[in-house]
Amino acid sequence: MTPVLLKPTLPASGRDLVGYAGAPPDPKWPGGAKIAVSLVVNFEEGAEFSVSEGDATNEGIYEVDHRLDGPDPCIESHFDYGTRAAWWRVMDLLDAHGVKVTVSACGRAVERSPDLARDAIARGHEIAAHGWRWESHAGLDEATERARIARTVEAITRATGQRPVGWHTRSASSPNTRRLLVEEGGFLYDSDAYNDDLPYFLPIAGRRHLILPYAFDTNDMHFQHTQRFSGSDFADYVLDAFDWLVREGERAPKMMSVGLHLRMIGRPGRMAALERILTHMTGSGVAWIAPRAAIARHWLERFPEGGSR
Repeated sequence: MTPVLLKPTLPASGRDLVGYAGAPPDPKWPGGAKIAVSLVVNFEEGAEFSVSEGDATNEGIYEVDHRLDGPDPCIESHFDYGTRAAWWRVMDLLDAHGVKVTVSACGRAVERSPDLARDAIARGHEIAAHGWRWESHAGLDEATERARIARTVEAITRATGQRPVGWHTRSASSPNTRRLLVEEGGFLYDSDAYNDDLPYFLPIAGRRHLILPYAFDTNDMHFQHTQRFSGSDFADYVLDAFDWLVREGERAPKMMSVGLHLRMIGRPGRMAALERILTHMTGSGVAWIAPRAAIARHWLERFPEGGSR
């Protein structure tokens, strides 16, 4: 099938409600895979907001429903679990299944726990940029946002010796984010979109920029909203999505993102869910499980010119 060519312009609103219009291009995933799977381990611990560390407010999104005006050792301790205990549990399980992932890391988290970032690289994972702090970029002025992007790149590069080539903003980006990433010059892709099951290109600042959409539904963030969402619920949902996309992949292969957080999936009562997911996917014989940088490079090689939109 001939890929749909890149649109030269977007609607005035910036939104494209058409996408591939039911005729997606064939990505020809390596090995004839029917699906490309990107597992993303979010590394945010130490980059969240904390009054005790000089911020005006504490991080308010987690499994406990309260927010203190002053220092909150409860929330801090929950985040600390991610780096103290969960990191090693999650990374060892990934190793056991031979799975390589993207570690989406906040610059400040890497700066405070550089040994973990180096451990990820040693295990063969990608480190992508997840902002300086664990924060939305909506409302940031251009100079501040440009500085934070640069600071994030510098922190990850200094700690690991490898420059990040991917970016994902927590929640909403600013109107300038994508242009600033392109102008910065070293990014292959960003994941600030949730609108498709395949990568696509956008014209940004006179260049063709690659978007690798992310997903909030196949994401362990749901654990932070209720204790009634079990590990089995999560595995069932993720694997239902995987199996459906594999079914579609018989004629039109897709990409799937699974979002993980150290302090969430890394709890003992949830690890069996991750193990079940990994066992099913790796045993399917039809999945290419790869870091986002590898998926981006494949897409860029597959569509080197006009490419898919």
